[in-house]
Amino acid sequence: MNAIKETNFQFQGQTGFYRGKVRDVYYFGSIMAMVATDRISAFDVVLPKAIPDKGRVLNQIAAINLKATKELVPNWVISTPDPNVTVGFKCEPFPVEMVVRGYLAGHAWREYKAGKRTLCGVTLPEGLKENDKFPTPIITPTTKAKVGHDEDISREEILSRGLVSREDYETLERYTLTLFAKGTEMAAARGLILVDTKYEFGKQNDTIYLIDEVHTPDSSRYFYAEGYTGRQQKGEPQKQLSKEFVRQWLIENGFQGKDGQQVPEMTPQIVNSISERYRELYHHFTGEKLSETGTTDLLQRIHDSIINSVNSVNFEARKS
Repeated sequence: MNAIKETNFQFQGQTGFYRGKVRDVYYFGSIMAMVATDRISAFDVVLPKAIPDKGRVLNQIAAINLKATKELVPNWVISTPDPNVTVGFKCEPFPVEMVVRGYLAGHAWREYKAGKRTLCGVTLPEGLKENDKFPTPIITPTTKAKVGHDEDISREEILSRGLVSREDYETLERYTLTLFAKGTEMAAARGLILVDTKYEFGKQNDTIYLIDEVHTPDSSRYFYAEGYTGRQQKGEPQKQLSKEFVRQWLIENGFQGKDGQQVPEMTPQIVNSISERYRELYHHFTGEKLSETGTTDLLQRIHDSIINSVNSVNFEARKS
């Protein structure tokens, strides 16, 4: 199967390029085209093999969620001209990620289990079990590292270090809780529980926009709603719909992104199984099966869609 590990386009009118962990971004003045590649990361490390269909699965789920939340919070999207491409406003990103948690899971649980009762300046209740629901959602920001690991940070430290102004940060908090409430509502309609997620925001012309993806299985953790209460009462693990299965495979094979650890071998069987799980995620989120790509030359399709979309945006800008 074809997989898009990276793109290396050179466009007329291109003003910049940035390669992130899993996305390639092309800049054209005040707009940008973001390519969701099939690279996969875990524990802030890009794994050596790309996963067929992963990029278009996440890009299409993100497009659905961005459209559904656009009236609540402004976002960066102008169009989604290709299953792997989103075109939108170029924003100056805030140097923090807004992580919001409704349940004690993942990193928060590992910290809690280690005896910590304060996370990012937020006091956690005593007596909780893994995957218990918090009384109200909590915001636990992280720094946004260009390389290496993101780190927990408190609201007070963000403000004292001047990473974000107080006025802007209060807006980020409000937007974060608004988006989480909408995501929770949308998840419930699909028989899911939105456990935790992260949002990234940026600014253009004094307007704050939601940027990047939203409520995808890579940026969020979901539980299946059916059976949640029973599993909690019995102390059983929750059934998850997220990228957690990749992290668990890595942990079971001795890798958590720490110095000296080696990524386990990604055999064709492992790659195919991960790819299949992403297609299953798409089906569960949308109710539809992932369609065939319709072409074997994925890079040419992506290249042409970017040209056509950027030309269209520029044409509309000239008309106005």
